[in-house]
Amino acid sequence: MEAEKDFFTAEGYIKGFMKVLVDYSPKLISALIILFIGIYAIRFINNLVKRIMIKRDLDPTLSKFLADILIWVLRVLLFVTFISKLGIETSSFVAILGAAGLAIGMSLQGSLSNFAGGMLIILFKPFRVGDTIEAQGVNGTVKEIQIFVTKLLTANNQIIFVPNGVLSNGVITNFSLEGNRRADLVFTLSYDTNIKEAKDIVMKVLQSHPKVLQTPVPSVSVKDLTDNAIHLAIRPWSKNEDFGAVSSDVLEQCKTTFDEAGIIIQPFTREGSKK
Repeated sequence: MEAEKDFFTAEGYIKGFMKVLVDYSPKLISALIILFIGIYAIRFINNLVKRIMIKRDLDPTLSKFLADILIWVLRVLLFVTFISKLGIETSSFVAILGAAGLAIGMSLQGSLSNFAGGMLIILFKPFRVGDTIEAQGVNGTVKEIQIFVTKLLTANNQIIFVPNGVLSNGVITNFSLEGNRRADLVFTLSYDTNIKEAKDIVMKVLQSHPKVLQTPVPSVSVKDLTDNAIHLAIRPWSKNEDFGAVSSDVLEQCKTTFDEAGIIIQPFTREGSKK
């Protein structure tokens, strides 16, 4: 009875706490040592794997994706080892984790679909890091394919994150898959225009521009004859990186040359505005 009274006193609490601390401290210290060593080991393994993949010229997209998956798998294993060393039963913990995982999985179906979408993108490679694509209403250069999202850099230097789920299930236009790209430009000219003269002017502009490719051959043709104008289609080819500059230069040079030749560019008129 005297021992029980001592236990419920402040001194008894302290003695009991110190006894538990002394008995439990070896497990706690060893668990913390494993945790710190594991953290540094994961960093070392991750860097080592990255160097190996770079040395073997593995696709950068696949390398980054595999490295992300590897580091999360190692973190989970380290966490299970850490709690096991503390004396927590891993079997019951795994059962709890499985039940929690099911509940979380049902509430995070969108995230799981994004993960699956990332796997599909890696496997089928509709685009890679460095490609310029258009998808889900955005246009940009692929900077990184992460586990759940793809990171795009737009022409005005904005970063856009597109979920992999909708990206893998939608229409993707890859402008970098082929080395060259064709611009589709249109001039609306007056009916007083000599079509042959206008086409000759455009061809001279296309043939003299240093960034317009001559193979495939650029073309100029009449696209349409509307009620008030001739639509002249201009189709120059360029390398992907020169596409924007070529489109702008050709439009500007054709406009300047048309003005010098007295060729009138017909303003666009909406059908509803005609009386």
